[in-house]
Order: sequence, then C-alpha cells, then structure tokens
Amino acid sequence: MVLAYVTGLLAGLSLIIAIGAQNAYVIRQGLTKKYVLLVVLVCAISDVILIVAGVAGLGAIINAQPVALEVIRWAGVGYLLWFAFKSIRAALGTNKLDATGTQSASLKTTVLTVLAMTWLNPHVYLDTVIFLGAVANQFTQDRWWFAAGASTGSILWFFSLGFGAVAASRFMSKPLFWKILDSLIAAVMVTLAITLATMSF
Repeated sequence: MVLAYVTGLLAGLSLIIAIGAQNAYVIRQGLTKKYVLLVVLVCAISDVILIVAGVAGLGAIINAQPVALEVIRWAGVGYLLWFAFKSIRAALGTNKLDATGTQSASLKTTVLTVLAMTWLNPHVYLDTVIFLGAVANQFTQDRWWFAAGASTGSILWFFSLGFGAVAASRFMSKPLFWKILDSLIAAVMVTLAITLATMSF
C-alpha cells in the first residue's frame, strides 16, 4: 500500500514537472495574480480525472483507437501555435504589461484556455492515462493507492507552481520581464507544436 502510494507520487511528479504548455500557463497566471486558484484547480482536477481513467482501463481503449490520438494531436498543434502567436504579439507590443493582472484575460477565456492546454495535449493522455495507468495496474489490488499517490503529486505541483508564482510576482513587475516571459512561452509553445506534429505515437 505505502510502496504503491509513494511510487505513484514520484511517478506523477517526474512526469508533470517538465515545463510544458500547461505549466507555462499556470506560471503566467500566478504572476498576474488573476484566477490562480481556479486555474490550479482545473489543472489538478483534470489530472486526477485522467489518472483515475487510466487506472480504470481507458489507456487500453485509447491505444486501440489511434485515430483519436491523431485528432487530439492536430487540434493540440493548432492551439499551441495560436497561443504562441498571442504570446509573440504580447512580447512585441508597446503597451505596458501589468503584473496585477488588470490586462489579463476574462474568466471565461482563462477557463477555456487552461482546459485546452490540458485536454488538447496528447502528451497528457500518454503520460497520465496510458503510462501511469499501465504502471498502476502492475500493483493489482494496490493500484488505486498508486493512483492516489500520482494524484497527490499533481495537486501538490500545481498549487506550488501557481501560488509560488504569486509569491514571486512582486519581484517581477518590470515590463521587460513580461516581454521575456512571453517570448519564452512562445518558444515553448512552438517547440511543443513541432514535437507533436512530428512525433509518432
């Protein structure tokens, strides 16, 4: 039981800590101090749902339906490129960027964006549903303890990332910082889009 939980915790953290579209968006929302709790909750709850689905056997179904992953793949590529374009435009803009979040997106846009970052990313399904689901089922009766550990890792990570960025935002209020951040986010999005477009599942 304990072994399954700790293994799940470490496996979940090892997969989620890599900087990607979702993490980059959480950091930006934390720095703008707008809808941080909501963004963190959406990310964490989505991960828990996907982990539970994987342990319940959804990974095997997805593996048997490669067309589904292809649809998700190209939807994800399109969305990542669109978000990269928005980030580049923000980085090149002449308007002053406000760390307090007064120029941040609306609640609806924020929710739709974080949902898209999560559910239109094929890596999410490969990591949570397929990989974690496969590992969890090696623990047979203790597989749900593995799922609990992986879910805990996800929750801890997103809360630390989002509210850690909130705590750091007062040191990062200069417009130059936001231009650099948006440029880095755009680079991450383009890189992920190219990776998704060229990788074979």
